[in-house]
Amino acid sequence: MSMMGRGGPPVSKPMAFGPSVKRILAMMAPDKLRMIWVVVLAAVSVGLSVLAPKILGHATDIIFNGVVGQMLAGRFPAGTTKEQAVAALRAAGQGQIADMLSGMDTVPGQGLDLAALGQVMVLVLALYVAAFFFNWAQGYITTGIVQRAMYRLRGQIEAKLDKLPMGHFQEQSRGDVLSKVTNDIDNFAQTLNQTLTQLLISSMTVIGVLAMMFSISPMLGVISLATVPLLALVTVVIAKRSRVQFMAQWKTTGELNGHVEEMFTGHEIVKAFGQQQAAIDKFQVSNDSLYASSAKAQFISGIIMPTMNFVANLNYVIVAVVGGIQVASGLLTIGSVQAFIQYSRQFSQPLAQIGGMINLLQSGVASAERVFELLDAEEQTPDHEPADTLGKTVGRVVFEDVSFSYKPDEPLIQNLSLVAEPGATVAIVGPTGAGKTTLVNLLMRFYDIDSGRITIDGVDTARMTRDDVRRRFGMVLQDAWLFGGTIRENLAYGRLDATEEEIVEAAEATHVDHFVRALPQGYDTVLDGDGGGLSQGQRQLMTIARAWVAEPGILILDEATSSVDTRTEVLIRQAMNRLRESRTSFVIAHRLSTIRDADLILVMDHGRIIEQGTHEALLAAGGFYYDLYMSQFGDPMVEEQAAR
Repeated sequence: MSMMGRGGPPVSKPMAFGPSVKRILAMMAPDKLRMIWVVVLAAVSVGLSVLAPKILGHATDIIFNGVVGQMLAGRFPAGTTKEQAVAALRAAGQGQIADMLSGMDTVPGQGLDLAALGQVMVLVLALYVAAFFFNWAQGYITTGIVQRAMYRLRGQIEAKLDKLPMGHFQEQSRGDVLSKVTNDIDNFAQTLNQTLTQLLISSMTVIGVLAMMFSISPMLGVISLATVPLLALVTVVIAKRSRVQFMAQWKTTGELNGHVEEMFTGHEIVKAFGQQQAAIDKFQVSNDSLYASSAKAQFISGIIMPTMNFVANLNYVIVAVVGGIQVASGLLTIGSVQAFIQYSRQFSQPLAQIGGMINLLQSGVASAERVFELLDAEEQTPDHEPADTLGKTVGRVVFEDVSFSYKPDEPLIQNLSLVAEPGATVAIVGPTGAGKTTLVNLLMRFYDIDSGRITIDGVDTARMTRDDVRRRFGMVLQDAWLFGGTIRENLAYGRLDATEEEIVEAAEATHVDHFVRALPQGYDTVLDGDGGGLSQGQRQLMTIARAWVAEPGILILDEATSSVDTRTEVLIRQAMNRLRESRTSFVIAHRLSTIRDADLILVMDHGRIIEQGTHEALLAAGGFYYDLYMSQFGDPMVEEQAAR
């Protein structure tokens, strides 16, 4: 593992925005009935909200008509009609006032109609309360839709991770993968919660308000509508630039998480080799890159709202001037202009909100695209259907002319054949890169072979499900992996129905019981994710005990004693001898002293078995194994006597 972090291939440009949005909507298709209800409730809420300003404008007319009626009482005798008052004003040369009065519904001498005003105000209040209720209802349903969609998405991600080949995780930084399934999904969910309802409400509000504006004054409606293309152009141009930066922001976030995760995991190695400053410098580069991309994304997308507010204010000024002229000309009442101005605010407000949400939307879609990238990753070949089954494992393992390569042009294992009889211990030795671990990976179907066949008790593993194949094995790796939980839960991980007696028996056989009972909580001691509080050797012993509890038919031991001292190694070898009884075992070893009693030793080099036989036979042959053994112990006779 590279200590400086390893990310995936750089994203040269974002994925298409339209298809991504369609895919997001398709995610919510199972809730389409609820989505229909959301649209209906949103339409009712918007309709009531849009209707209220026009009615409120009527209240303004009632007040203004009452005021003007009282003002005219001093100029005209009682019983004068509006038409008579208008004619008298024109005759007196006050044509502009006459025009304005002609457009009003007032009676000279009549004051404020409080009853009519009260009815209008109650109606407006009822409309706003009802609009609030319907808006709350659709918001509540929308939240449920989004959360269910995220629940399904997380399930798809979990299922996808199980289907991805091992090579995918070798090519991708673990931190970047974790960032996709945590940070990106959280950002995606937050974006949907904040924008889905608001986009729907804002879009409907624009349509409803526009209809009401044209019903009041077509001329003012055209003036307001003329600003829409300008707002749309500004939004599209700015959004296109910000989207690239949001993609860079989330990609860099994944790379930074990958670096931090690796530095945290290997902090002891980093300190041991004095690479703290190099790690800090690497972090600083990634952090600076994240800062730059985030700042650019927020700045560029942040321009949208001020620009839209400027255009909206410009539209407001024009509407106020033209509307005032129409009131003075008697073409509109002052209440209608007041309602129209309120509508112009309502018209520009959702447009500005849509522009402001572009910031969140771009970020959310960028995260969604990274999640979709993971969901679209190439999967491992599906299990054979119908799958062959295997009863109780006997343990006869056969490789028949097996060939495999990680890359097509770089063959690793070619035409490899071997037979492991039931109950036999097969040791695999050889220099680094010889293909030892690869052989085990093929046996457990972590990778599929290119040609040939691998059988367990005569059944081709390629025709079995991967889960069925792997349940036949117990595995103890060089890196002792423990999860956050009690010691008891860790030991029973391979067989969850194991009894307390079976767990303790395995712990005693592998020399785990004595140090576990020395802990304050014993088997109920809670370990953190890396088994903190236990030494490396104790963690290794626990993984061996875990394999014991699982009662596998076949054992794989990959340098299982490499992390323990010499005395503990002797104890572990004794325990493993008991564990290997009546079980086929594959042992990968660099310490040749640990596999002297193996039934068969395979010597591998460059993916081929170059020698095989017992320890004594291979030493007597004086070949590659002999040279390898001599390089460790010098004189085999001296070492043999010391072992006795």
